[in-house]
Amino acid sequence: MPDLDPALNDARADDPVFALHVGGKMEIAATVALNGPDELSLAYTPGVADVCTAIAEDPSIYYDYTWTSNTVAVVTDGTAVLGLGDIGPRAAMPVMEGKAVLFKQFGGIDGVPICLETTDVDEIVETVIRLAPSFGGINLEDISAPRCFEIEERLKQALDIPVFHDDQHGTAVVTLAALENAMKLTGKYHDTVRIVVSGAGAAGVAVTRILLAAGFKDIAVVDRAGVLHRDRDDMNSSKRALAADTADTTGRWGSLAAVMDGADVYIGLSGGTVPEEVVASMAEEPIIFGLANPTPEVHPDVAHKYARVVATGRSDFPNQINNVLAFPGIFRGAFDVRATAITEGMKLAAAQALAAIVGDDLSEDHIIPSPFDPRVGPSVASAVAEAARRDGVARR
Repeated sequence: MPDLDPALNDARADDPVFALHVGGKMEIAATVALNGPDELSLAYTPGVADVCTAIAEDPSIYYDYTWTSNTVAVVTDGTAVLGLGDIGPRAAMPVMEGKAVLFKQFGGIDGVPICLETTDVDEIVETVIRLAPSFGGINLEDISAPRCFEIEERLKQALDIPVFHDDQHGTAVVTLAALENAMKLTGKYHDTVRIVVSGAGAAGVAVTRILLAAGFKDIAVVDRAGVLHRDRDDMNSSKRALAADTADTTGRWGSLAAVMDGADVYIGLSGGTVPEEVVASMAEEPIIFGLANPTPEVHPDVAHKYARVVATGRSDFPNQINNVLAFPGIFRGAFDVRATAITEGMKLAAAQALAAIVGDDLSEDHIIPSPFDPRVGPSVASAVAEAARRDGVARR
């Protein structure tokens, strides 16, 4: 552990958060011993040449004899970091290190943080494609919408390894799992429940898409200008596509307050504050997920006045919607079968596995398991691997 730079002031030096981050949160460790010339000759020259030659002759064994089969690139451009926004690639590095540590802790996967000094979509795509031979998967992180949609889609088309934007799909998987369990408590049904999703960024789009895939019918997505619908001329392509599958089919339109009246479920992925009188207009025993951090759109103290089930993105309240419940197990399952992609079926399987872990312990304050529940990673990984085989993307 390096010494603190003398230039750091005393307050920062004494702060336990800064103390934990001195020198970063991770390192590279060897998996083989190098205690003498015999071991050195096996791990490096001349022995390594045999492995290199074999891979050159048969590229299919590449993943068997390198670390790539268990290594994911954690890639960002620093434009949408946590609740901090566009803080740049250097300021994003502590978060990417943290993500890599979570991959290791909860999935047994080696993560390599890669913070790119560009926000250009073409440059990001080209850079990741060029780096891809070094990794078994790509985890995109904290890239702002709508660029993140194009980046992910182009990389999925170009690469034969899993590509996953966690801000979108990790959030979506955990939200769906929690909602399925909340509906069991409230007796609500997919065909009749009315859902409002506040926010049409990366997480809002992905959450809505997975809810549609799971069979939910009546969803209104709201941004700052109101409900996404066909008559608006201020929407990007991702919002227009989402409107076509939501309010354009149900006929819902107007403001957040208009669609919240009588709604069964509110999922906040936008920030801001929902007025209490709007919350009070929801249906009986509503479900309220205020997932903005650090300030939920509906504070739990307000939500509990009206809602049967409340969830947030915070660890100091029950029912935390935390992406770490999803992404380590999803990549673990994908890596275990050498999947070429992460499919919608694999995401749905991950959500179902998460929901099932709660089992008989289901209650208003326990609709989702803890990240420290030892069943989480293996259960998600097993479900994802099985789904990969069903979807035809497993290579073993």
